[in-house]
Amino acid sequence: MALRNEFIKQIYNPHRHATGEGGVLFDPGHQRYMTMSNSRYLFFKPTPKTSFLGLTFFLVPFVASLLYMVNWKEREEHRLSTGQVAYKDRWNKFL
Repeated sequence: MALRNEFIKQIYNPHRHATGEGGVLFDPGHQRYMTMSNSRYLFFKPTPKTSFLGLTFFLVPFVASLLYMVNWKEREEHRLSTGQVAYKDRWNKFL
């Protein structure tokens, strides 16, 4: 709580620019966090868990949506080519 109060006192000091410092208040903890988030990919080590998460959240939804679109296109083409849909009811008649 004392560190928090000191930080608030320094950040809202109206005479801060008169000291020649100016700008923003340097916070070493915030600087470490920003440096870490900037260089996190340099120190990334692939593990089975990260590989599984990558496959689960990126590859599986992409492949599933691709298969859904391909199947939908094939069903729609079959319906159109066999005459199950009249010309006036087709969704792509203006294309």
